[in-house]
Amino acid sequence: MAYDTQLEARIDLLSLNWPGLAKKAMFGGKGYLMRGNMAFGIWHDHLVVRCGPLRHAEYLTQAHVAEFDITGKPMTGWLMVRPEGIDSDDALLPWLEIGRDFAASLPSK
Repeated sequence: MAYDTQLEARIDLLSLNWPGLAKKAMFGGKGYLMRGNMAFGIWHDHLVVRCGPLRHAEYLTQAHVAEFDITGKPMTGWLMVRPEGIDSDDALLPWLEIGRDFAASLPSK
């Protein structure tokens, strides 16, 4: 399955004006990097969010959220948000901000 280009267009409108954010092809989808660090991306029709380890368990309790696991080995500090959890821009934007803020807290690459 190809990645969701409509989700990509929505993300672009909400985030590509953020200083330091760049987009590139990754893992068969799109990745958005803040100063070289992955912040969020698209895998199939899911939003991938890098939240870091401290609040990972908390975010997993929210509806439509699962661990990021595309290889059989879940990645702590990364989430997948199903389409139902990002069906409006008001629902999508906070997830993008979580990824942006975590990636911005890391040293630039």
